[in-house]
Amino acid sequence: MRSANDILGDLAEVVRRTFPDRDFPDMVDLQTRAFADLGLASIDLVVLAERLDAHYGRRLPFGAFLKGLRDCGANDLELGELVNFLQQQVG
Repeated sequence: MRSANDILGDLAEVVRRTFPDRDFPDMVDLQTRAFADLGLASIDLVVLAERLDAHYGRRLPFGAFLKGLRDCGANDLELGELVNFLQQQVG
């Protein structure tokens, strides 16, 4: 299984390639929040999901993942939650 740090590195790379015109913090960690800290919007998560599908070469069940977060009352997405999801999906 790939480590959380490896997947976090993949995620940071994909985010920077997907949104090259944005100024993201140099350092992100598992507690970094997609909306509050990175300034992403919900439509950005849709685009990011498509890019992560392409990066990993498979369609990932992001819809179910995000629905689960909403059902739990989450109003933001910590990168650690996304990393855990990606670890489960891509190993």
